[in-house]
Amino acid sequence: MLSKGTTAPLFRAASTQGWVDLAEHVGTRPIVLIFYPMDDTPGCTKQLCAVRDAEPSYAGLNALVLGVNPGSLESHEKFAAKHGYDFPLVVDTNGEIRSQYEIGKTFGFLTQQRVVIVIDLEGKIAFAEKGLRPTEEILEVLKQITG
Repeated sequence: MLSKGTTAPLFRAASTQGWVDLAEHVGTRPIVLIFYPMDDTPGCTKQLCAVRDAEPSYAGLNALVLGVNPGSLESHEKFAAKHGYDFPLVVDTNGEIRSQYEIGKTFGFLTQQRVVIVIDLEGKIAFAEKGLRPTEEILEVLKQITG
């Protein structure tokens, strides 16, 4: 995974809310990328429901939150509708975004690892951690970078 201080790679990809172009947001707002293994599994549902439930806090910090995983747009749309996610789930079917951010695969071959990346207002990675990160931890990083 890319380390803190690295310039975040830009991407343009389909999502549950239309096309997302990171270049349109870098420099104007902080960005949270949540790389999660699979749609509608217990850990991923818990992680993304926590984002949904904290939406007012993320919005208060003007943060763009994106879920990223290799599932299809159809799978993402069903997952988002089932749980009421109002943030985009980005399609990374070929793993290109995952590769740009150097996110590994679980056991080297199964699903992508669970990683949270926060991009600051200068387009640099301010936070990069594996695992199911607590919402409070992510919000604290956002508060630090938005001053």
